[in-house]
Amino acid sequence: MPIATVNPANGETLKTFDELDAGQIEQRLAAAHAAFRSHRTTGFAERARLLDRAADLLDQDRDDIARTMTLEMGKPIAAARAEAAKCAKAMRWYARNAERLLADEHPSQDDVEDAGASRARVHYRPLGVVLAVMPWNFPLWQVVRFAAPALMAGNAGLLKHASNVPQTALYLGDLFRRAGFPEGVFQTLLVSSRAVEGILRDPRIAAATLTGSEPAGRAVAAVAGDEVKKTVLELGGSDPFVVMPSADVERAAAVAVTARVQNNGQSCIAAKRFLVHADVHEEFTRAFTARMAALTVGDPLSESTDVGPLATEQGRADVEELVEDALGRGATALCGGRRPQGLPDGLARGWFFEPTVLTGITPEMRIHREEAFGPVATVYRVRDLDDAVELANDTPFGLSSNVWTRDEAEQERFVRDIEAGGVFFNGMTASHPALPFGGVKRSGYGRELSGHGIREFCNTTTVWHAAEPGNGA
Repeated sequence: MPIATVNPANGETLKTFDELDAGQIEQRLAAAHAAFRSHRTTGFAERARLLDRAADLLDQDRDDIARTMTLEMGKPIAAARAEAAKCAKAMRWYARNAERLLADEHPSQDDVEDAGASRARVHYRPLGVVLAVMPWNFPLWQVVRFAAPALMAGNAGLLKHASNVPQTALYLGDLFRRAGFPEGVFQTLLVSSRAVEGILRDPRIAAATLTGSEPAGRAVAAVAGDEVKKTVLELGGSDPFVVMPSADVERAAAVAVTARVQNNGQSCIAAKRFLVHADVHEEFTRAFTARMAALTVGDPLSESTDVGPLATEQGRADVEELVEDALGRGATALCGGRRPQGLPDGLARGWFFEPTVLTGITPEMRIHREEAFGPVATVYRVRDLDDAVELANDTPFGLSSNVWTRDEAEQERFVRDIEAGGVFFNGMTASHPALPFGGVKRSGYGRELSGHGIREFCNTTTVWHAAEPGNGA
């Protein structure tokens, strides 16, 4: 894929960029390595001052960077502004909390003495230069939720962003520079995916984090494993949205629409499979379908648009193939299922797809196993709690889950048995800097955000002091 801004609302190429050559990559690697050696010795107060400054600048730039994101990958402009605001909030959260999250830990005195020590503690030190391979769907947030904790921990970062969001990628590198971070502490690399292996194998790279597809995660993990380097992977998801009889069905249906079509349906943590108890299946499906069919599809720069285009032409083709396969094997489209008709001429060449609700899904259909990365929902009827748990887990993914029930015993059963990195009750999955985020199974490993996320790229160091002779230890 060329490194270019292509407006998905009309297919127009707005700007192209040259890929860095080997010499330019070497310069950035050297600068990152040198910057880390200095940045690691700064205190939390200085890092927090710089990160707060970055948050202030991002707030000032919100409208402009939101428009850039929308032009590059098609998210509705209101959602783009909200993404920028969320990033500034996360920066401030880590500026305020990093020192506490990385404070030394002290074992009990009994354990210290049993270890033959006079003193012992656990100390967190930064690992080094971290390579971040990031996707286009949340082009600001995906990067900031890595960069804010990594920089506060004293690491340096190199960003290889998706090739279709180069202007957002360059903005991020410039943002940290303008905030006053030392030259080289955070840099954007405009390179293709072919360059990732060579960069990752460079001895100056200490670790890597990737958010993206399962094939991309496998490739990065294989190289990192061969080099014995730490990785954190956040890959695909096919999150269940379970509705039990005690749920507020109307509210569940309303939230389900947002949970499915957020970011034009292109979110790993979007609810994708709706597992509805037989007692409320008809009520939920009717309300959910009506709300999905009423969404406004159109220009993502318009404040009234609910669903914009898919980010790439191939992405729309992938969604179309999944829907056509399901319909060809007997599924029913209660709404949508095709490209929208009657769009204005300026949008007719855009990569739009109608909000779609499919029922009658069976295991032989591809969409039963594969992630639908677009505004397509599959609705299933489940008999009881056991059936809901079994179907929720009948996927190779395990990122998050949504469960609607007021029954506390049912809630505890879902916490115990759903195979996912999160269980959200009576609401939709969302990421927050104070809560760990990540998955299991083919959704990846490791955690982002919270104290768990900032410690992923730290050297957890045991500090042990011998007991003095004669003190009885």
